[in-house]
Amino acid sequence: MDKHPMNEFSESTVQKIKEMVDANTIIGTPITTPDGIMVIPVSKISFGVISGGADWSKAVVNNFGCSTGSGVTITPVAFLIIKDGNVRLINVSQPAITTLDRVVDMVPEVMDKVSDWRDKSKE
Repeated sequence: MDKHPMNEFSESTVQKIKEMVDANTIIGTPITTPDGIMVIPVSKISFGVISGGADWSKAVVNNFGCSTGSGVTITPVAFLIIKDGNVRLINVSQPAITTLDRVVDMVPEVMDKVSDWRDKSKE
């Protein structure tokens, strides 16, 4: 059985999205500053695909119509900063709305403070 034209349209659309969106889009290419600080961008990607088609009677010469559409959104959410072996996350996404979101956002900062306190107490 021949491939239906709708399959070809859908496969082509999905293939183009795969070409645009890969792991390097989510975790970006590291950027190193002249003073040795490495900055790595982190993004969130959302995408959607929709397609539809119709077959008409065989009496019509070109009896198939099809349409596909897709959309991709890339949103920066954070930067990883690496300096002197220390890693820090700088969040650039929307501020937390719920209490749980705020607690999760505070975890890296709390961990930094605990590490600093532990290092000072060893001295």
